[in-house]
Amino acid sequence: MSDAGLAFSAVDHGHMARALQLAERARFSARPNPVVGCVIAHGPAVVGEGFHIRAGGPHAEVHALRMAGERARGATAYVTLEPCAHYGRTPPCALALIQAGVARVVCAVGDPFDQVAGGGFELLRQAGIVVEVGLMAAAARELNIGFFTRIEQGRPFVRIKLAASLDGRTALADGASQWITGPQARADVQHWRARAGAVLTGAGTVLADDPRLDVRLEPGIEVATGLRVVLDAGLRSLARANVRSGCTPTLYLHAPQAAVPAGDWGSAQFAPVAVAADGRLELAAVLAALAARGINEVHVEAGAQLCGALVAADLYDELLLYQAPTLLGDAARPLLAGLAIEAMAQQRRLQLCEALMVGQDLRLRLRPRS
Repeated sequence: MSDAGLAFSAVDHGHMARALQLAERARFSARPNPVVGCVIAHGPAVVGEGFHIRAGGPHAEVHALRMAGERARGATAYVTLEPCAHYGRTPPCALALIQAGVARVVCAVGDPFDQVAGGGFELLRQAGIVVEVGLMAAAARELNIGFFTRIEQGRPFVRIKLAASLDGRTALADGASQWITGPQARADVQHWRARAGAVLTGAGTVLADDPRLDVRLEPGIEVATGLRVVLDAGLRSLARANVRSGCTPTLYLHAPQAAVPAGDWGSAQFAPVAVAADGRLELAAVLAALAARGINEVHVEAGAQLCGALVAADLYDELLLYQAPTLLGDAARPLLAGLAIEAMAQQRRLQLCEALMVGQDLRLRLRPRS
């Protein structure tokens, strides 16, 4: 929902840019909730600001109102996402703004969640508050791209992480791949894991590499507990224990007929998923199951088969490709498998969203062209 034709001032833009900046601070800690920032101001003078830090805690508007106190009366509140209108783990933020006496609310974008979806704006307008929507909407949607994807499409936003040589190879013919990229790139990957609700891999990768797939960031950074997900139709990778190490829970998605072997699997969880005609797990069903668990973003670190299958099925939203200045030769393993492209008309064109040097490696973020 947006108000077409509204003319926002330079002051409005400045305050909303600050609200977006505040929201970004909770990138690792707010999930599964969306990240939200709020600034309360009288003209150019800021009297309160805040952001939603973690699920179950006060929302951005509440933090900003507490800081503003009585100075919130007659002020403008700049919010990156529509104030909630329902009672969840916290009371409605729309009511908090009304009770504080703000005169105007400028919001970047509406909330598609069915318990809000315009209800917050309606409450504010019924109370006589001026509501204007659409300022920096594209940036606000991008900030919560996973949340919007889950609510609007019924599946998480899927980001596939890849690391390749200049000749597009990910491992030697025998599977050796440590390390193609440098230490800076490997550290950078941890931040992408931290922002995702789930890190997903396949049984083949677990059997070959025995990865931990946990989040390892600098001390002091708050990260909400995520989920490691292993796609393993026959539960053949259970002997590899690294993916169950530490305190991050691990979910095994398996075929309905696969029986969980007796034994102590610690905090591991198991759930059946429909199987496709080729005997592999149905990927659309996998993503629907993760969306049902409140997962907004999925970070995929897997082999060429699973990554290729997601791309072939158009069940991905972004490629995160680290390209190393090295060559592995034509006998090495390819970046993606199973695309079956036989003519130039079948090529899959991508849009380059970002190119950044990370140490000696080039990090590319690419999305499918609409």
